[in-house]
Parts: sequence; structure tokens; C-alpha cells
Amino acid sequence: MLDYPTLKIIWWLLVGVLLVGFAIMDGHDMGVGSMLPFVGKNDVERRVVINTVGPHWDGNQVWFITGGGAIFAAWPLVYATAFSGFYWAMLAVLWALFFRPVGFDYRSKIHNATWRSVWDWGLFIGGFVPPVIFGVAFGNLLQGVPFGFDSYLISTYTGSFWQLLNPFALLAGVVSSAMITMHGGAYLAHRTEGVIQARAIKGATWAAVVMVLGFVGAGIWLQGIDGYRITSVVDPSALPNPMSKTVVREAGAWMANYAAQPLLWILPVLGVLGALGAAALLRARHTLSAFVSSALSIVGVIGTAGVSMFPFIMPSSTMPNASLTVWDSVSSHLTLGIMFWATIIFMPLIVMYTSWAYSVMRGKVTEAYIRENDHAAY
Repeated sequence: MLDYPTLKIIWWLLVGVLLVGFAIMDGHDMGVGSMLPFVGKNDVERRVVINTVGPHWDGNQVWFITGGGAIFAAWPLVYATAFSGFYWAMLAVLWALFFRPVGFDYRSKIHNATWRSVWDWGLFIGGFVPPVIFGVAFGNLLQGVPFGFDSYLISTYTGSFWQLLNPFALLAGVVSSAMITMHGGAYLAHRTEGVIQARAIKGATWAAVVMVLGFVGAGIWLQGIDGYRITSVVDPSALPNPMSKTVVREAGAWMANYAAQPLLWILPVLGVLGALGAAALLRARHTLSAFVSSALSIVGVIGTAGVSMFPFIMPSSTMPNASLTVWDSVSSHLTLGIMFWATIIFMPLIVMYTSWAYSVMRGKVTEAYIRENDHAAY
């Protein structure tokens, strides 16, 4: 079995892979949902939009479920602290996600304009709200979350839901929403044609511009925000104990990893160039390449947040020494080892069946297809 410090790093990387996989796979579904009311101007056009993701959205939810399960199993203290501190925010995500399965299944069951319009906006909520809240959550992590531990390592969150909606976190929410909208627009442009494709390209291009401006602006802003740095000696092999270290807050601390490892600048550069490349490729009608470029941008943006904070996962603004890190918030050596081999076996299977499903159901969704399959299509 791999040694404990190595498994801690591996699981930091694997959780990152799962978050990126969720953003790419379920993200394009949500991006399509957030564009639905605006790129589809009548019922048939909106059914075209819905059917580009209808066969896949529930399969893509696997990434969301697996990511949550991995955090629960690999980082139990992070899971418990985050879900208590972000309780109402997480509930808002779940409430928004409720619209998706019901909306996809019920939307076209009744030939009633009001009924279908209500579910169209429900699908919009299910696609728009979660990326915003996830972005706001990351924005708060970069500023520190007000929580602490008592002598029994029971966490206490001292903030409120409204405190999460601070200016920097809202900017991070804009970046996240624009990123997912760009990605969904690229996918929609690849799966449609005509006026729907043209509207998707226009929307995705504007979303890419907003994402780049917001991402660069957030990076500049972040340099003035106090980051976190461990000043005590860390034993990577030690058993989990978040109170065994000394942490200080310093302006510019989140940029320290880039100074130590300049090669990490590839990630923010990839975030910017991937989005700009996606916009340019969409304008040239190279839709599949644009989707790949958009996916690379997502890798860059999420990777930037991850390496900026490393080794911190959930810093504490009220009790810095209680901040949760890669080294002291993980499960046991045995648990991480068993999960690692389970992931080695099952993640390739997920990638294989997902790839097969997309290859079988590839091609354009057209208005003619919807009319010919009126009772079978979503």
C-alpha cells in the first residue's frame, strides 16, 4: 500500500479531478439550462435545446454524487464543517437541482404553453443557481470561513448565510456562472444548427468575455486579500489533528505557491486562453474544438483555485490554527488506500460508459427531429 503522505496528496488530486469532471460534464448540462429561455424562442426550439442534454444529464450527475461521496470519505472534517457552515447555501443548491429531473420528465407531457414555460424557467433555475453558489463558496474559502473547533474537535460556524454574499465571493460566483454558461453554449452550438446555434455562439462568446474579465479581476483582487500560511513544522505522516499546527494570515500568501513553483502559472494562463480560444473557435464554427478549449479553461480556473490554497482546503478566519489542510483533515491510512484502489477500478469504467453513451447519441438535434418524435422526445 502507498504511504500515508502520498495518499494524502493523491486524494487532494483526485478530489480536484472529480470537481473538474463535475464542472465539465454536469456543467455543460447546467450551462445549456441557463441558456434555455434565451436561445429558444418558441416551444420547438426549446425542445431542441432540452434534447441536446436530455439523454445525458442524469448520467452526468454521477460526477456530482461521486465528488460529494469522495469528500465525505476522504476529508470527513471538511465535509462536516462545510456542510454545517454552508448549510443554507447547500440547501439552495439542492432546491434548485430539484427542478432538473422533474422539469426534464414533465415539461413536454402536457400541450399547454403556461405549463411548459414554467418548467423552462425551472430548468433555468436548476442550471443557473448551482454554479453561482459553488463560485460563491470558493470565494469564501479564499477569504477564510468563520469556524472553530472545541476540545472534542466539534466544529462551530459563527457566520451567517448573508455573510457569504460578500463582494469578492459574488465576483467568484459571476466567474463560475459565466464559465459554465460558456461551456454549455459551446456544447449547444456543437449539437444544434441554424438560429439556435447562432444564438448559442453569441451567448457563449459573451459569457467567455465576462469570465475572463471576472477571473483576471478576481486574481488582482486576491493579491490584496490576506491568505494563510503554516509557520510550524508539519509532519505529513501524522494522524489527523487540525489543532496541531500554527497558522498566520498574510497579504499575498495565496500567491506563494506560484513564486515557489513558477510552472503553476500555466493554470491561470490556461483558464484565460482556454476561454478566449473557445470564443474564437465558436465564431469560426469549430464547435467541437471550442468545447474542448472551454473544458481546458475549466481545468485552468479550478486548478488555479486549488493550487493557490494548497495545502489549505478550508481556512478558518476566526481560528486560523483550526484551518483544515491536506495533511490534517483526512481519513485514516487504510480508508484512503481502499478508496484509492476502488477509484482506480471504477473511474475508468465511468469514463468508458460515458464516452460510449456520447458516441452513440452524437449528432445534431434539429426541429425536424423533434416534430418526427413528438411523443418520444423531451
